[in-house]
Amino acid sequence: MALCILAISCDSFFDINLKDQATLEDTMSRSSTVKRYLAHLYSYIPREENTRAYEGGTVLRSDESLNAKSQYETYWYTVRRGEYDASTTNSEANANIWKRYYVAINECTTFLDNVKMDVEDSPELITQMEGEARFLRAYYYFILLRQYGPVIIWGDKAADQNVIAEELDRNTLEENVNFIVSELDKAISMLAYEVNDPGLGLSLSSNKGRVTKGAAMALKARVLLYAASPLYNGQNGTGMYASLQNHRGEKLFPAYDASKWDKVAQAAKDVIELNRYSLTKVADKPTAIQNAAASYQTVWFQGWDTNREIIWGWWYRAWGDESLGSGCDIAYAAPAGGKIALAGYSLNSPSLKLVDAYPMWETGRYPILGYEKTAGLLDLSRPIVDEASGYKGSGFTDNYQQVVDVDSSWAKPFKAHNSTVGRDARYYANFVPNGFWWPSSTTNSGGPVRFTCYNSAEASSPYSATEACNRVGYVWRRLYKAENPLKDLTADYQSMRYVYPAFRLAEVYLTYAEACNEKTTRDADQAIYYLDQVRDRSGLPGIRTAYPDIDFDSAEATSTVSGVSRTGREWLRWVILQEKMCEFAFEGQRHYDMLRWMKAEEEYNTENWTLHVTAKNYEESYERVSDDYIGGRANFRTRDYLFPFGSAQRSEMTNFTQNPGW
Repeated sequence: MALCILAISCDSFFDINLKDQATLEDTMSRSSTVKRYLAHLYSYIPREENTRAYEGGTVLRSDESLNAKSQYETYWYTVRRGEYDASTTNSEANANIWKRYYVAINECTTFLDNVKMDVEDSPELITQMEGEARFLRAYYYFILLRQYGPVIIWGDKAADQNVIAEELDRNTLEENVNFIVSELDKAISMLAYEVNDPGLGLSLSSNKGRVTKGAAMALKARVLLYAASPLYNGQNGTGMYASLQNHRGEKLFPAYDASKWDKVAQAAKDVIELNRYSLTKVADKPTAIQNAAASYQTVWFQGWDTNREIIWGWWYRAWGDESLGSGCDIAYAAPAGGKIALAGYSLNSPSLKLVDAYPMWETGRYPILGYEKTAGLLDLSRPIVDEASGYKGSGFTDNYQQVVDVDSSWAKPFKAHNSTVGRDARYYANFVPNGFWWPSSTTNSGGPVRFTCYNSAEASSPYSATEACNRVGYVWRRLYKAENPLKDLTADYQSMRYVYPAFRLAEVYLTYAEACNEKTTRDADQAIYYLDQVRDRSGLPGIRTAYPDIDFDSAEATSTVSGVSRTGREWLRWVILQEKMCEFAFEGQRHYDMLRWMKAEEEYNTENWTLHVTAKNYEESYERVSDDYIGGRANFRTRDYLFPFGSAQRSEMTNFTQNPGW
């Protein structure tokens, strides 16, 4: 059997290039080629950091982003508009990941079946490598599961080369989850706590991003979280998949089982109790909000050696615009043209709903409780404002002094819209709102510049009907380090290196909080404690302090805030999901949260609400409108909770069970 062998660079375990070929026996008997083969298994990890395409394109599909309609459309633009079906999902670029991940799964199995041939490495390292391959195989099954629902499980063996295609069909969801979890349990028993464990003989510098015990435990918690959530666990009582059977007559989806939340809680608590991870925190800035913003930004900017929040991740890779390297996501978000001159494309923009989500700094309350509807759709110009939050959705504050990532010596006070004033640290770490200073004292065009976007030459990033421009009114700046002038545009973008946090401790905290709120013996105290850990890092008061008017302790007692009534369990669930939307913006979590809770039909289907970027002046540009954006609106239907299996696969597997609606 011939195998592709890949060389590992000293910079990262994921920087791999095609080198040569060797026979299976030669490959698996020598340390150098075994390690290259293992590195090859890592090459299939999902491209989630590319927020415009591939697996990361779900950011565009969700309600956290509104990307500029442009000549640079990717397939996820059409998916967002509902303009896709089983016949169009015919390539990886078009979200058909079926072949890619079954190839990856089979290669993991080949490695596992033969790694014991390695006669040059220590038993400890061979066990570690086996654990890595088991993790990766389980991970790739999970990637398939979250997109399609239950899929074919080959188990701990290679795919049957003699199988009759007409006989192939999906395994049940329970069989999918049970196999993935059992493989992760095996991996957990094999993996080291740290890649540079002395017993493995590996250095961190040349093995960055390799899987550890904590990574396998974090993935187990996420898998169980999905399995306990409504889409995979009773469908919120709708029974939309209750009758779905494979051709063998087996029901693919189970009935609701509340005890699955207990398993989630235990898996998340197991990660927490390792006591090996901690939230990144900074305490050397002049003000509390600056410390909070820097603490949040450090998740991405701090190196592997000292960053204890990231449980597992990988380097940003270059996708799409190769000339910009791993900085292409910054270029996609940075303003286009105008006076800032960062050679950006203004493609990746936050939605107004994401902007609305962030809490107020003083009160700690989330300002928007929801939206009124117009013609059956959420109307983002009619927010339901929490009157006790301190939020003002209209008017301006004169002489506002920007508080994060600028210096008052050059970032002079200006007129700021009231909706942008007094927000939490992550708001300012993530966004540059219309009217705010770009966070650098020097830009490619010279000195500091305020980002303003409206239809006038006086705007620093003016509206254009034909050229790339910001069409929402806010810049996504999470990956941009303050005081980076980007003077040599190509070289500066290419030099950017960031760790993409596939799993981090803040997620585990919120997973545990969510499970404690939902499990059979509800524990509101524990849920709130770990929710507050994440909020505290952002400088916010505890949730009980922020909401003395809500009875979180009673699952069924109703509390009313500004006309919105929910039970204690429902309020806590809402707060956790709201916090997660803020904390993990553009990290690929929001879309799957809305799917697993079956909220996407309600939350995604809105008109394309933006600031009035075609207005002639700054003041009028803060009106919310739905007709400035170029491009069709989101169209999410019931069928869209699970992706269709491509027609190419089903033309071979003629008895294979398609998802409902396709």
